[in-house]
Amino acid sequence: MPENPQGDDTFADLFSKLPSARTSQPASDAAPTPAAPDAPLSRRAAREAAAASEPDAATAPDSSMPAAAAPVAPVPAAPAPAPAATARAATAATPAAAPDAPRAAAAAPAGVTVADASPQLEALFDGAGAANARDSRHAKDRRKSRIAAWVVFGVILAILGGITAGGFYVWNTYEDKIRAFMGWEEPKDYEAGLATGEALVTIVSGDTGSTISQSLYDAGVTKTPEAFYDYLVQSAQNPPFQPGVYALQQKMTSAAALTALLDPANKQDFTAQLPEGLTEAQTLERLSASLGLPLADLQAATADPSAYGVTATSLEGWLFPATYTFDPGVTAQDVITTLVNRTVQSLDTAGVPVDQRQQVLITASIIEREARLPDDFYKVSRVISNRLADGMKLQMDSTAQYGYGEMHDGSASSSKEALEDDNAWNTYVIDGLPATPISNPGDTAIDAAMHPADGNWLYFVTWNMDTGETIFSDTYAEHEAAIAKWDEWCAANDNRGC
Repeated sequence: MPENPQGDDTFADLFSKLPSARTSQPASDAAPTPAAPDAPLSRRAAREAAAASEPDAATAPDSSMPAAAAPVAPVPAAPAPAPAATARAATAATPAAAPDAPRAAAAAPAGVTVADASPQLEALFDGAGAANARDSRHAKDRRKSRIAAWVVFGVILAILGGITAGGFYVWNTYEDKIRAFMGWEEPKDYEAGLATGEALVTIVSGDTGSTISQSLYDAGVTKTPEAFYDYLVQSAQNPPFQPGVYALQQKMTSAAALTALLDPANKQDFTAQLPEGLTEAQTLERLSASLGLPLADLQAATADPSAYGVTATSLEGWLFPATYTFDPGVTAQDVITTLVNRTVQSLDTAGVPVDQRQQVLITASIIEREARLPDDFYKVSRVISNRLADGMKLQMDSTAQYGYGEMHDGSASSSKEALEDDNAWNTYVIDGLPATPISNPGDTAIDAAMHPADGNWLYFVTWNMDTGETIFSDTYAEHEAAIAKWDEWCAANDNRGC
């Protein structure tokens, strides 16, 4: 702020417009003050003028306050006052409008119009009210701005959420295609040095590089189902694989897995590895290859189920899937006895009555072939139960494939011929359960057959053939939507396993 070079008070003008306290006294008590032709322009000048003009403080009408010290010098009147200001001064000087005007006029210095002070005060308060109104409007505007900002923020979040959800869907559905196009493909093989633990892999007669590649992946040896086969193709190798069970490690490179499979020291004598879902014929082939027993001896040992206390017409479903190690010199009859006894143990653990064993094994064998994830075993069991209760045909592809002999062609879909073939296992044609089990079920499938999950599902479809994710539906319309999702996945993944 600039300084006042004369030392005068900068508020002199304002005070000059305010009324004097003496103007409220009666006219008879205050002596009129003669007009000052040269009024001081500051409070300091007014004080000096008052001190010089007062003859005796003791004779002043108000000894506590000098009369000349109260008023301040006004700004000299303009030569031509504005009409509005003139009107206000005239009105204030009218006795009817202001009864005390004579006393105020007598006390005021020359050139001061007392009526002029009131509008100035009103203007001061009017300014404060206007400021309050402006503050209120500004507060409302700020509230509106904040609300608008939150609305915009919410819209942005919704847009970003939609983009993110869409991105996840596209990535999950077309991840392989995107990686291939962008050159982001993950290595199909494990890196060297990660091998750990132990894994058993079975090679049976007739296995090729492709089927062995899948077996290695299923056992946790290789990173992807095609890693081992791709390595054989790229390295132009076609080695003679010998049937048997081999001890390998998990997380091996394809090259290391090949070396282990070709090493006779890794072959496990008298050990048989039987995965869930194999048929009786496939089980006997694995037993022969792993144990060195003639296939004909094993087939003869299974010809009469009653020899093992089984009343069914065959041992389909009764050869329990597990890894077995036998002593040297074991016979085919001993091997089959061990497998059947293990099935009885699983049935008893699940609480299956003796007279229901065959029926439970039939249901469990379908569950084993249809379900992929542990929780889904119990849901598939409920679908079978609901459809039978409603009098619906089961329409399970696994049964049509078994009856037509195309169960292990690597595809989840059945051919038109298999679906229409009239045989005792095709549940697209027959009512109720198939004639016999269609595979050897494990513990989970047997337990699920006895304890189905709660639900109203009548349909299901495995829409992701890599992960086994399955959609269960109550209505056919929902099922059609699930099939459309499966079709999308198959189209985006070269119909792998579809």
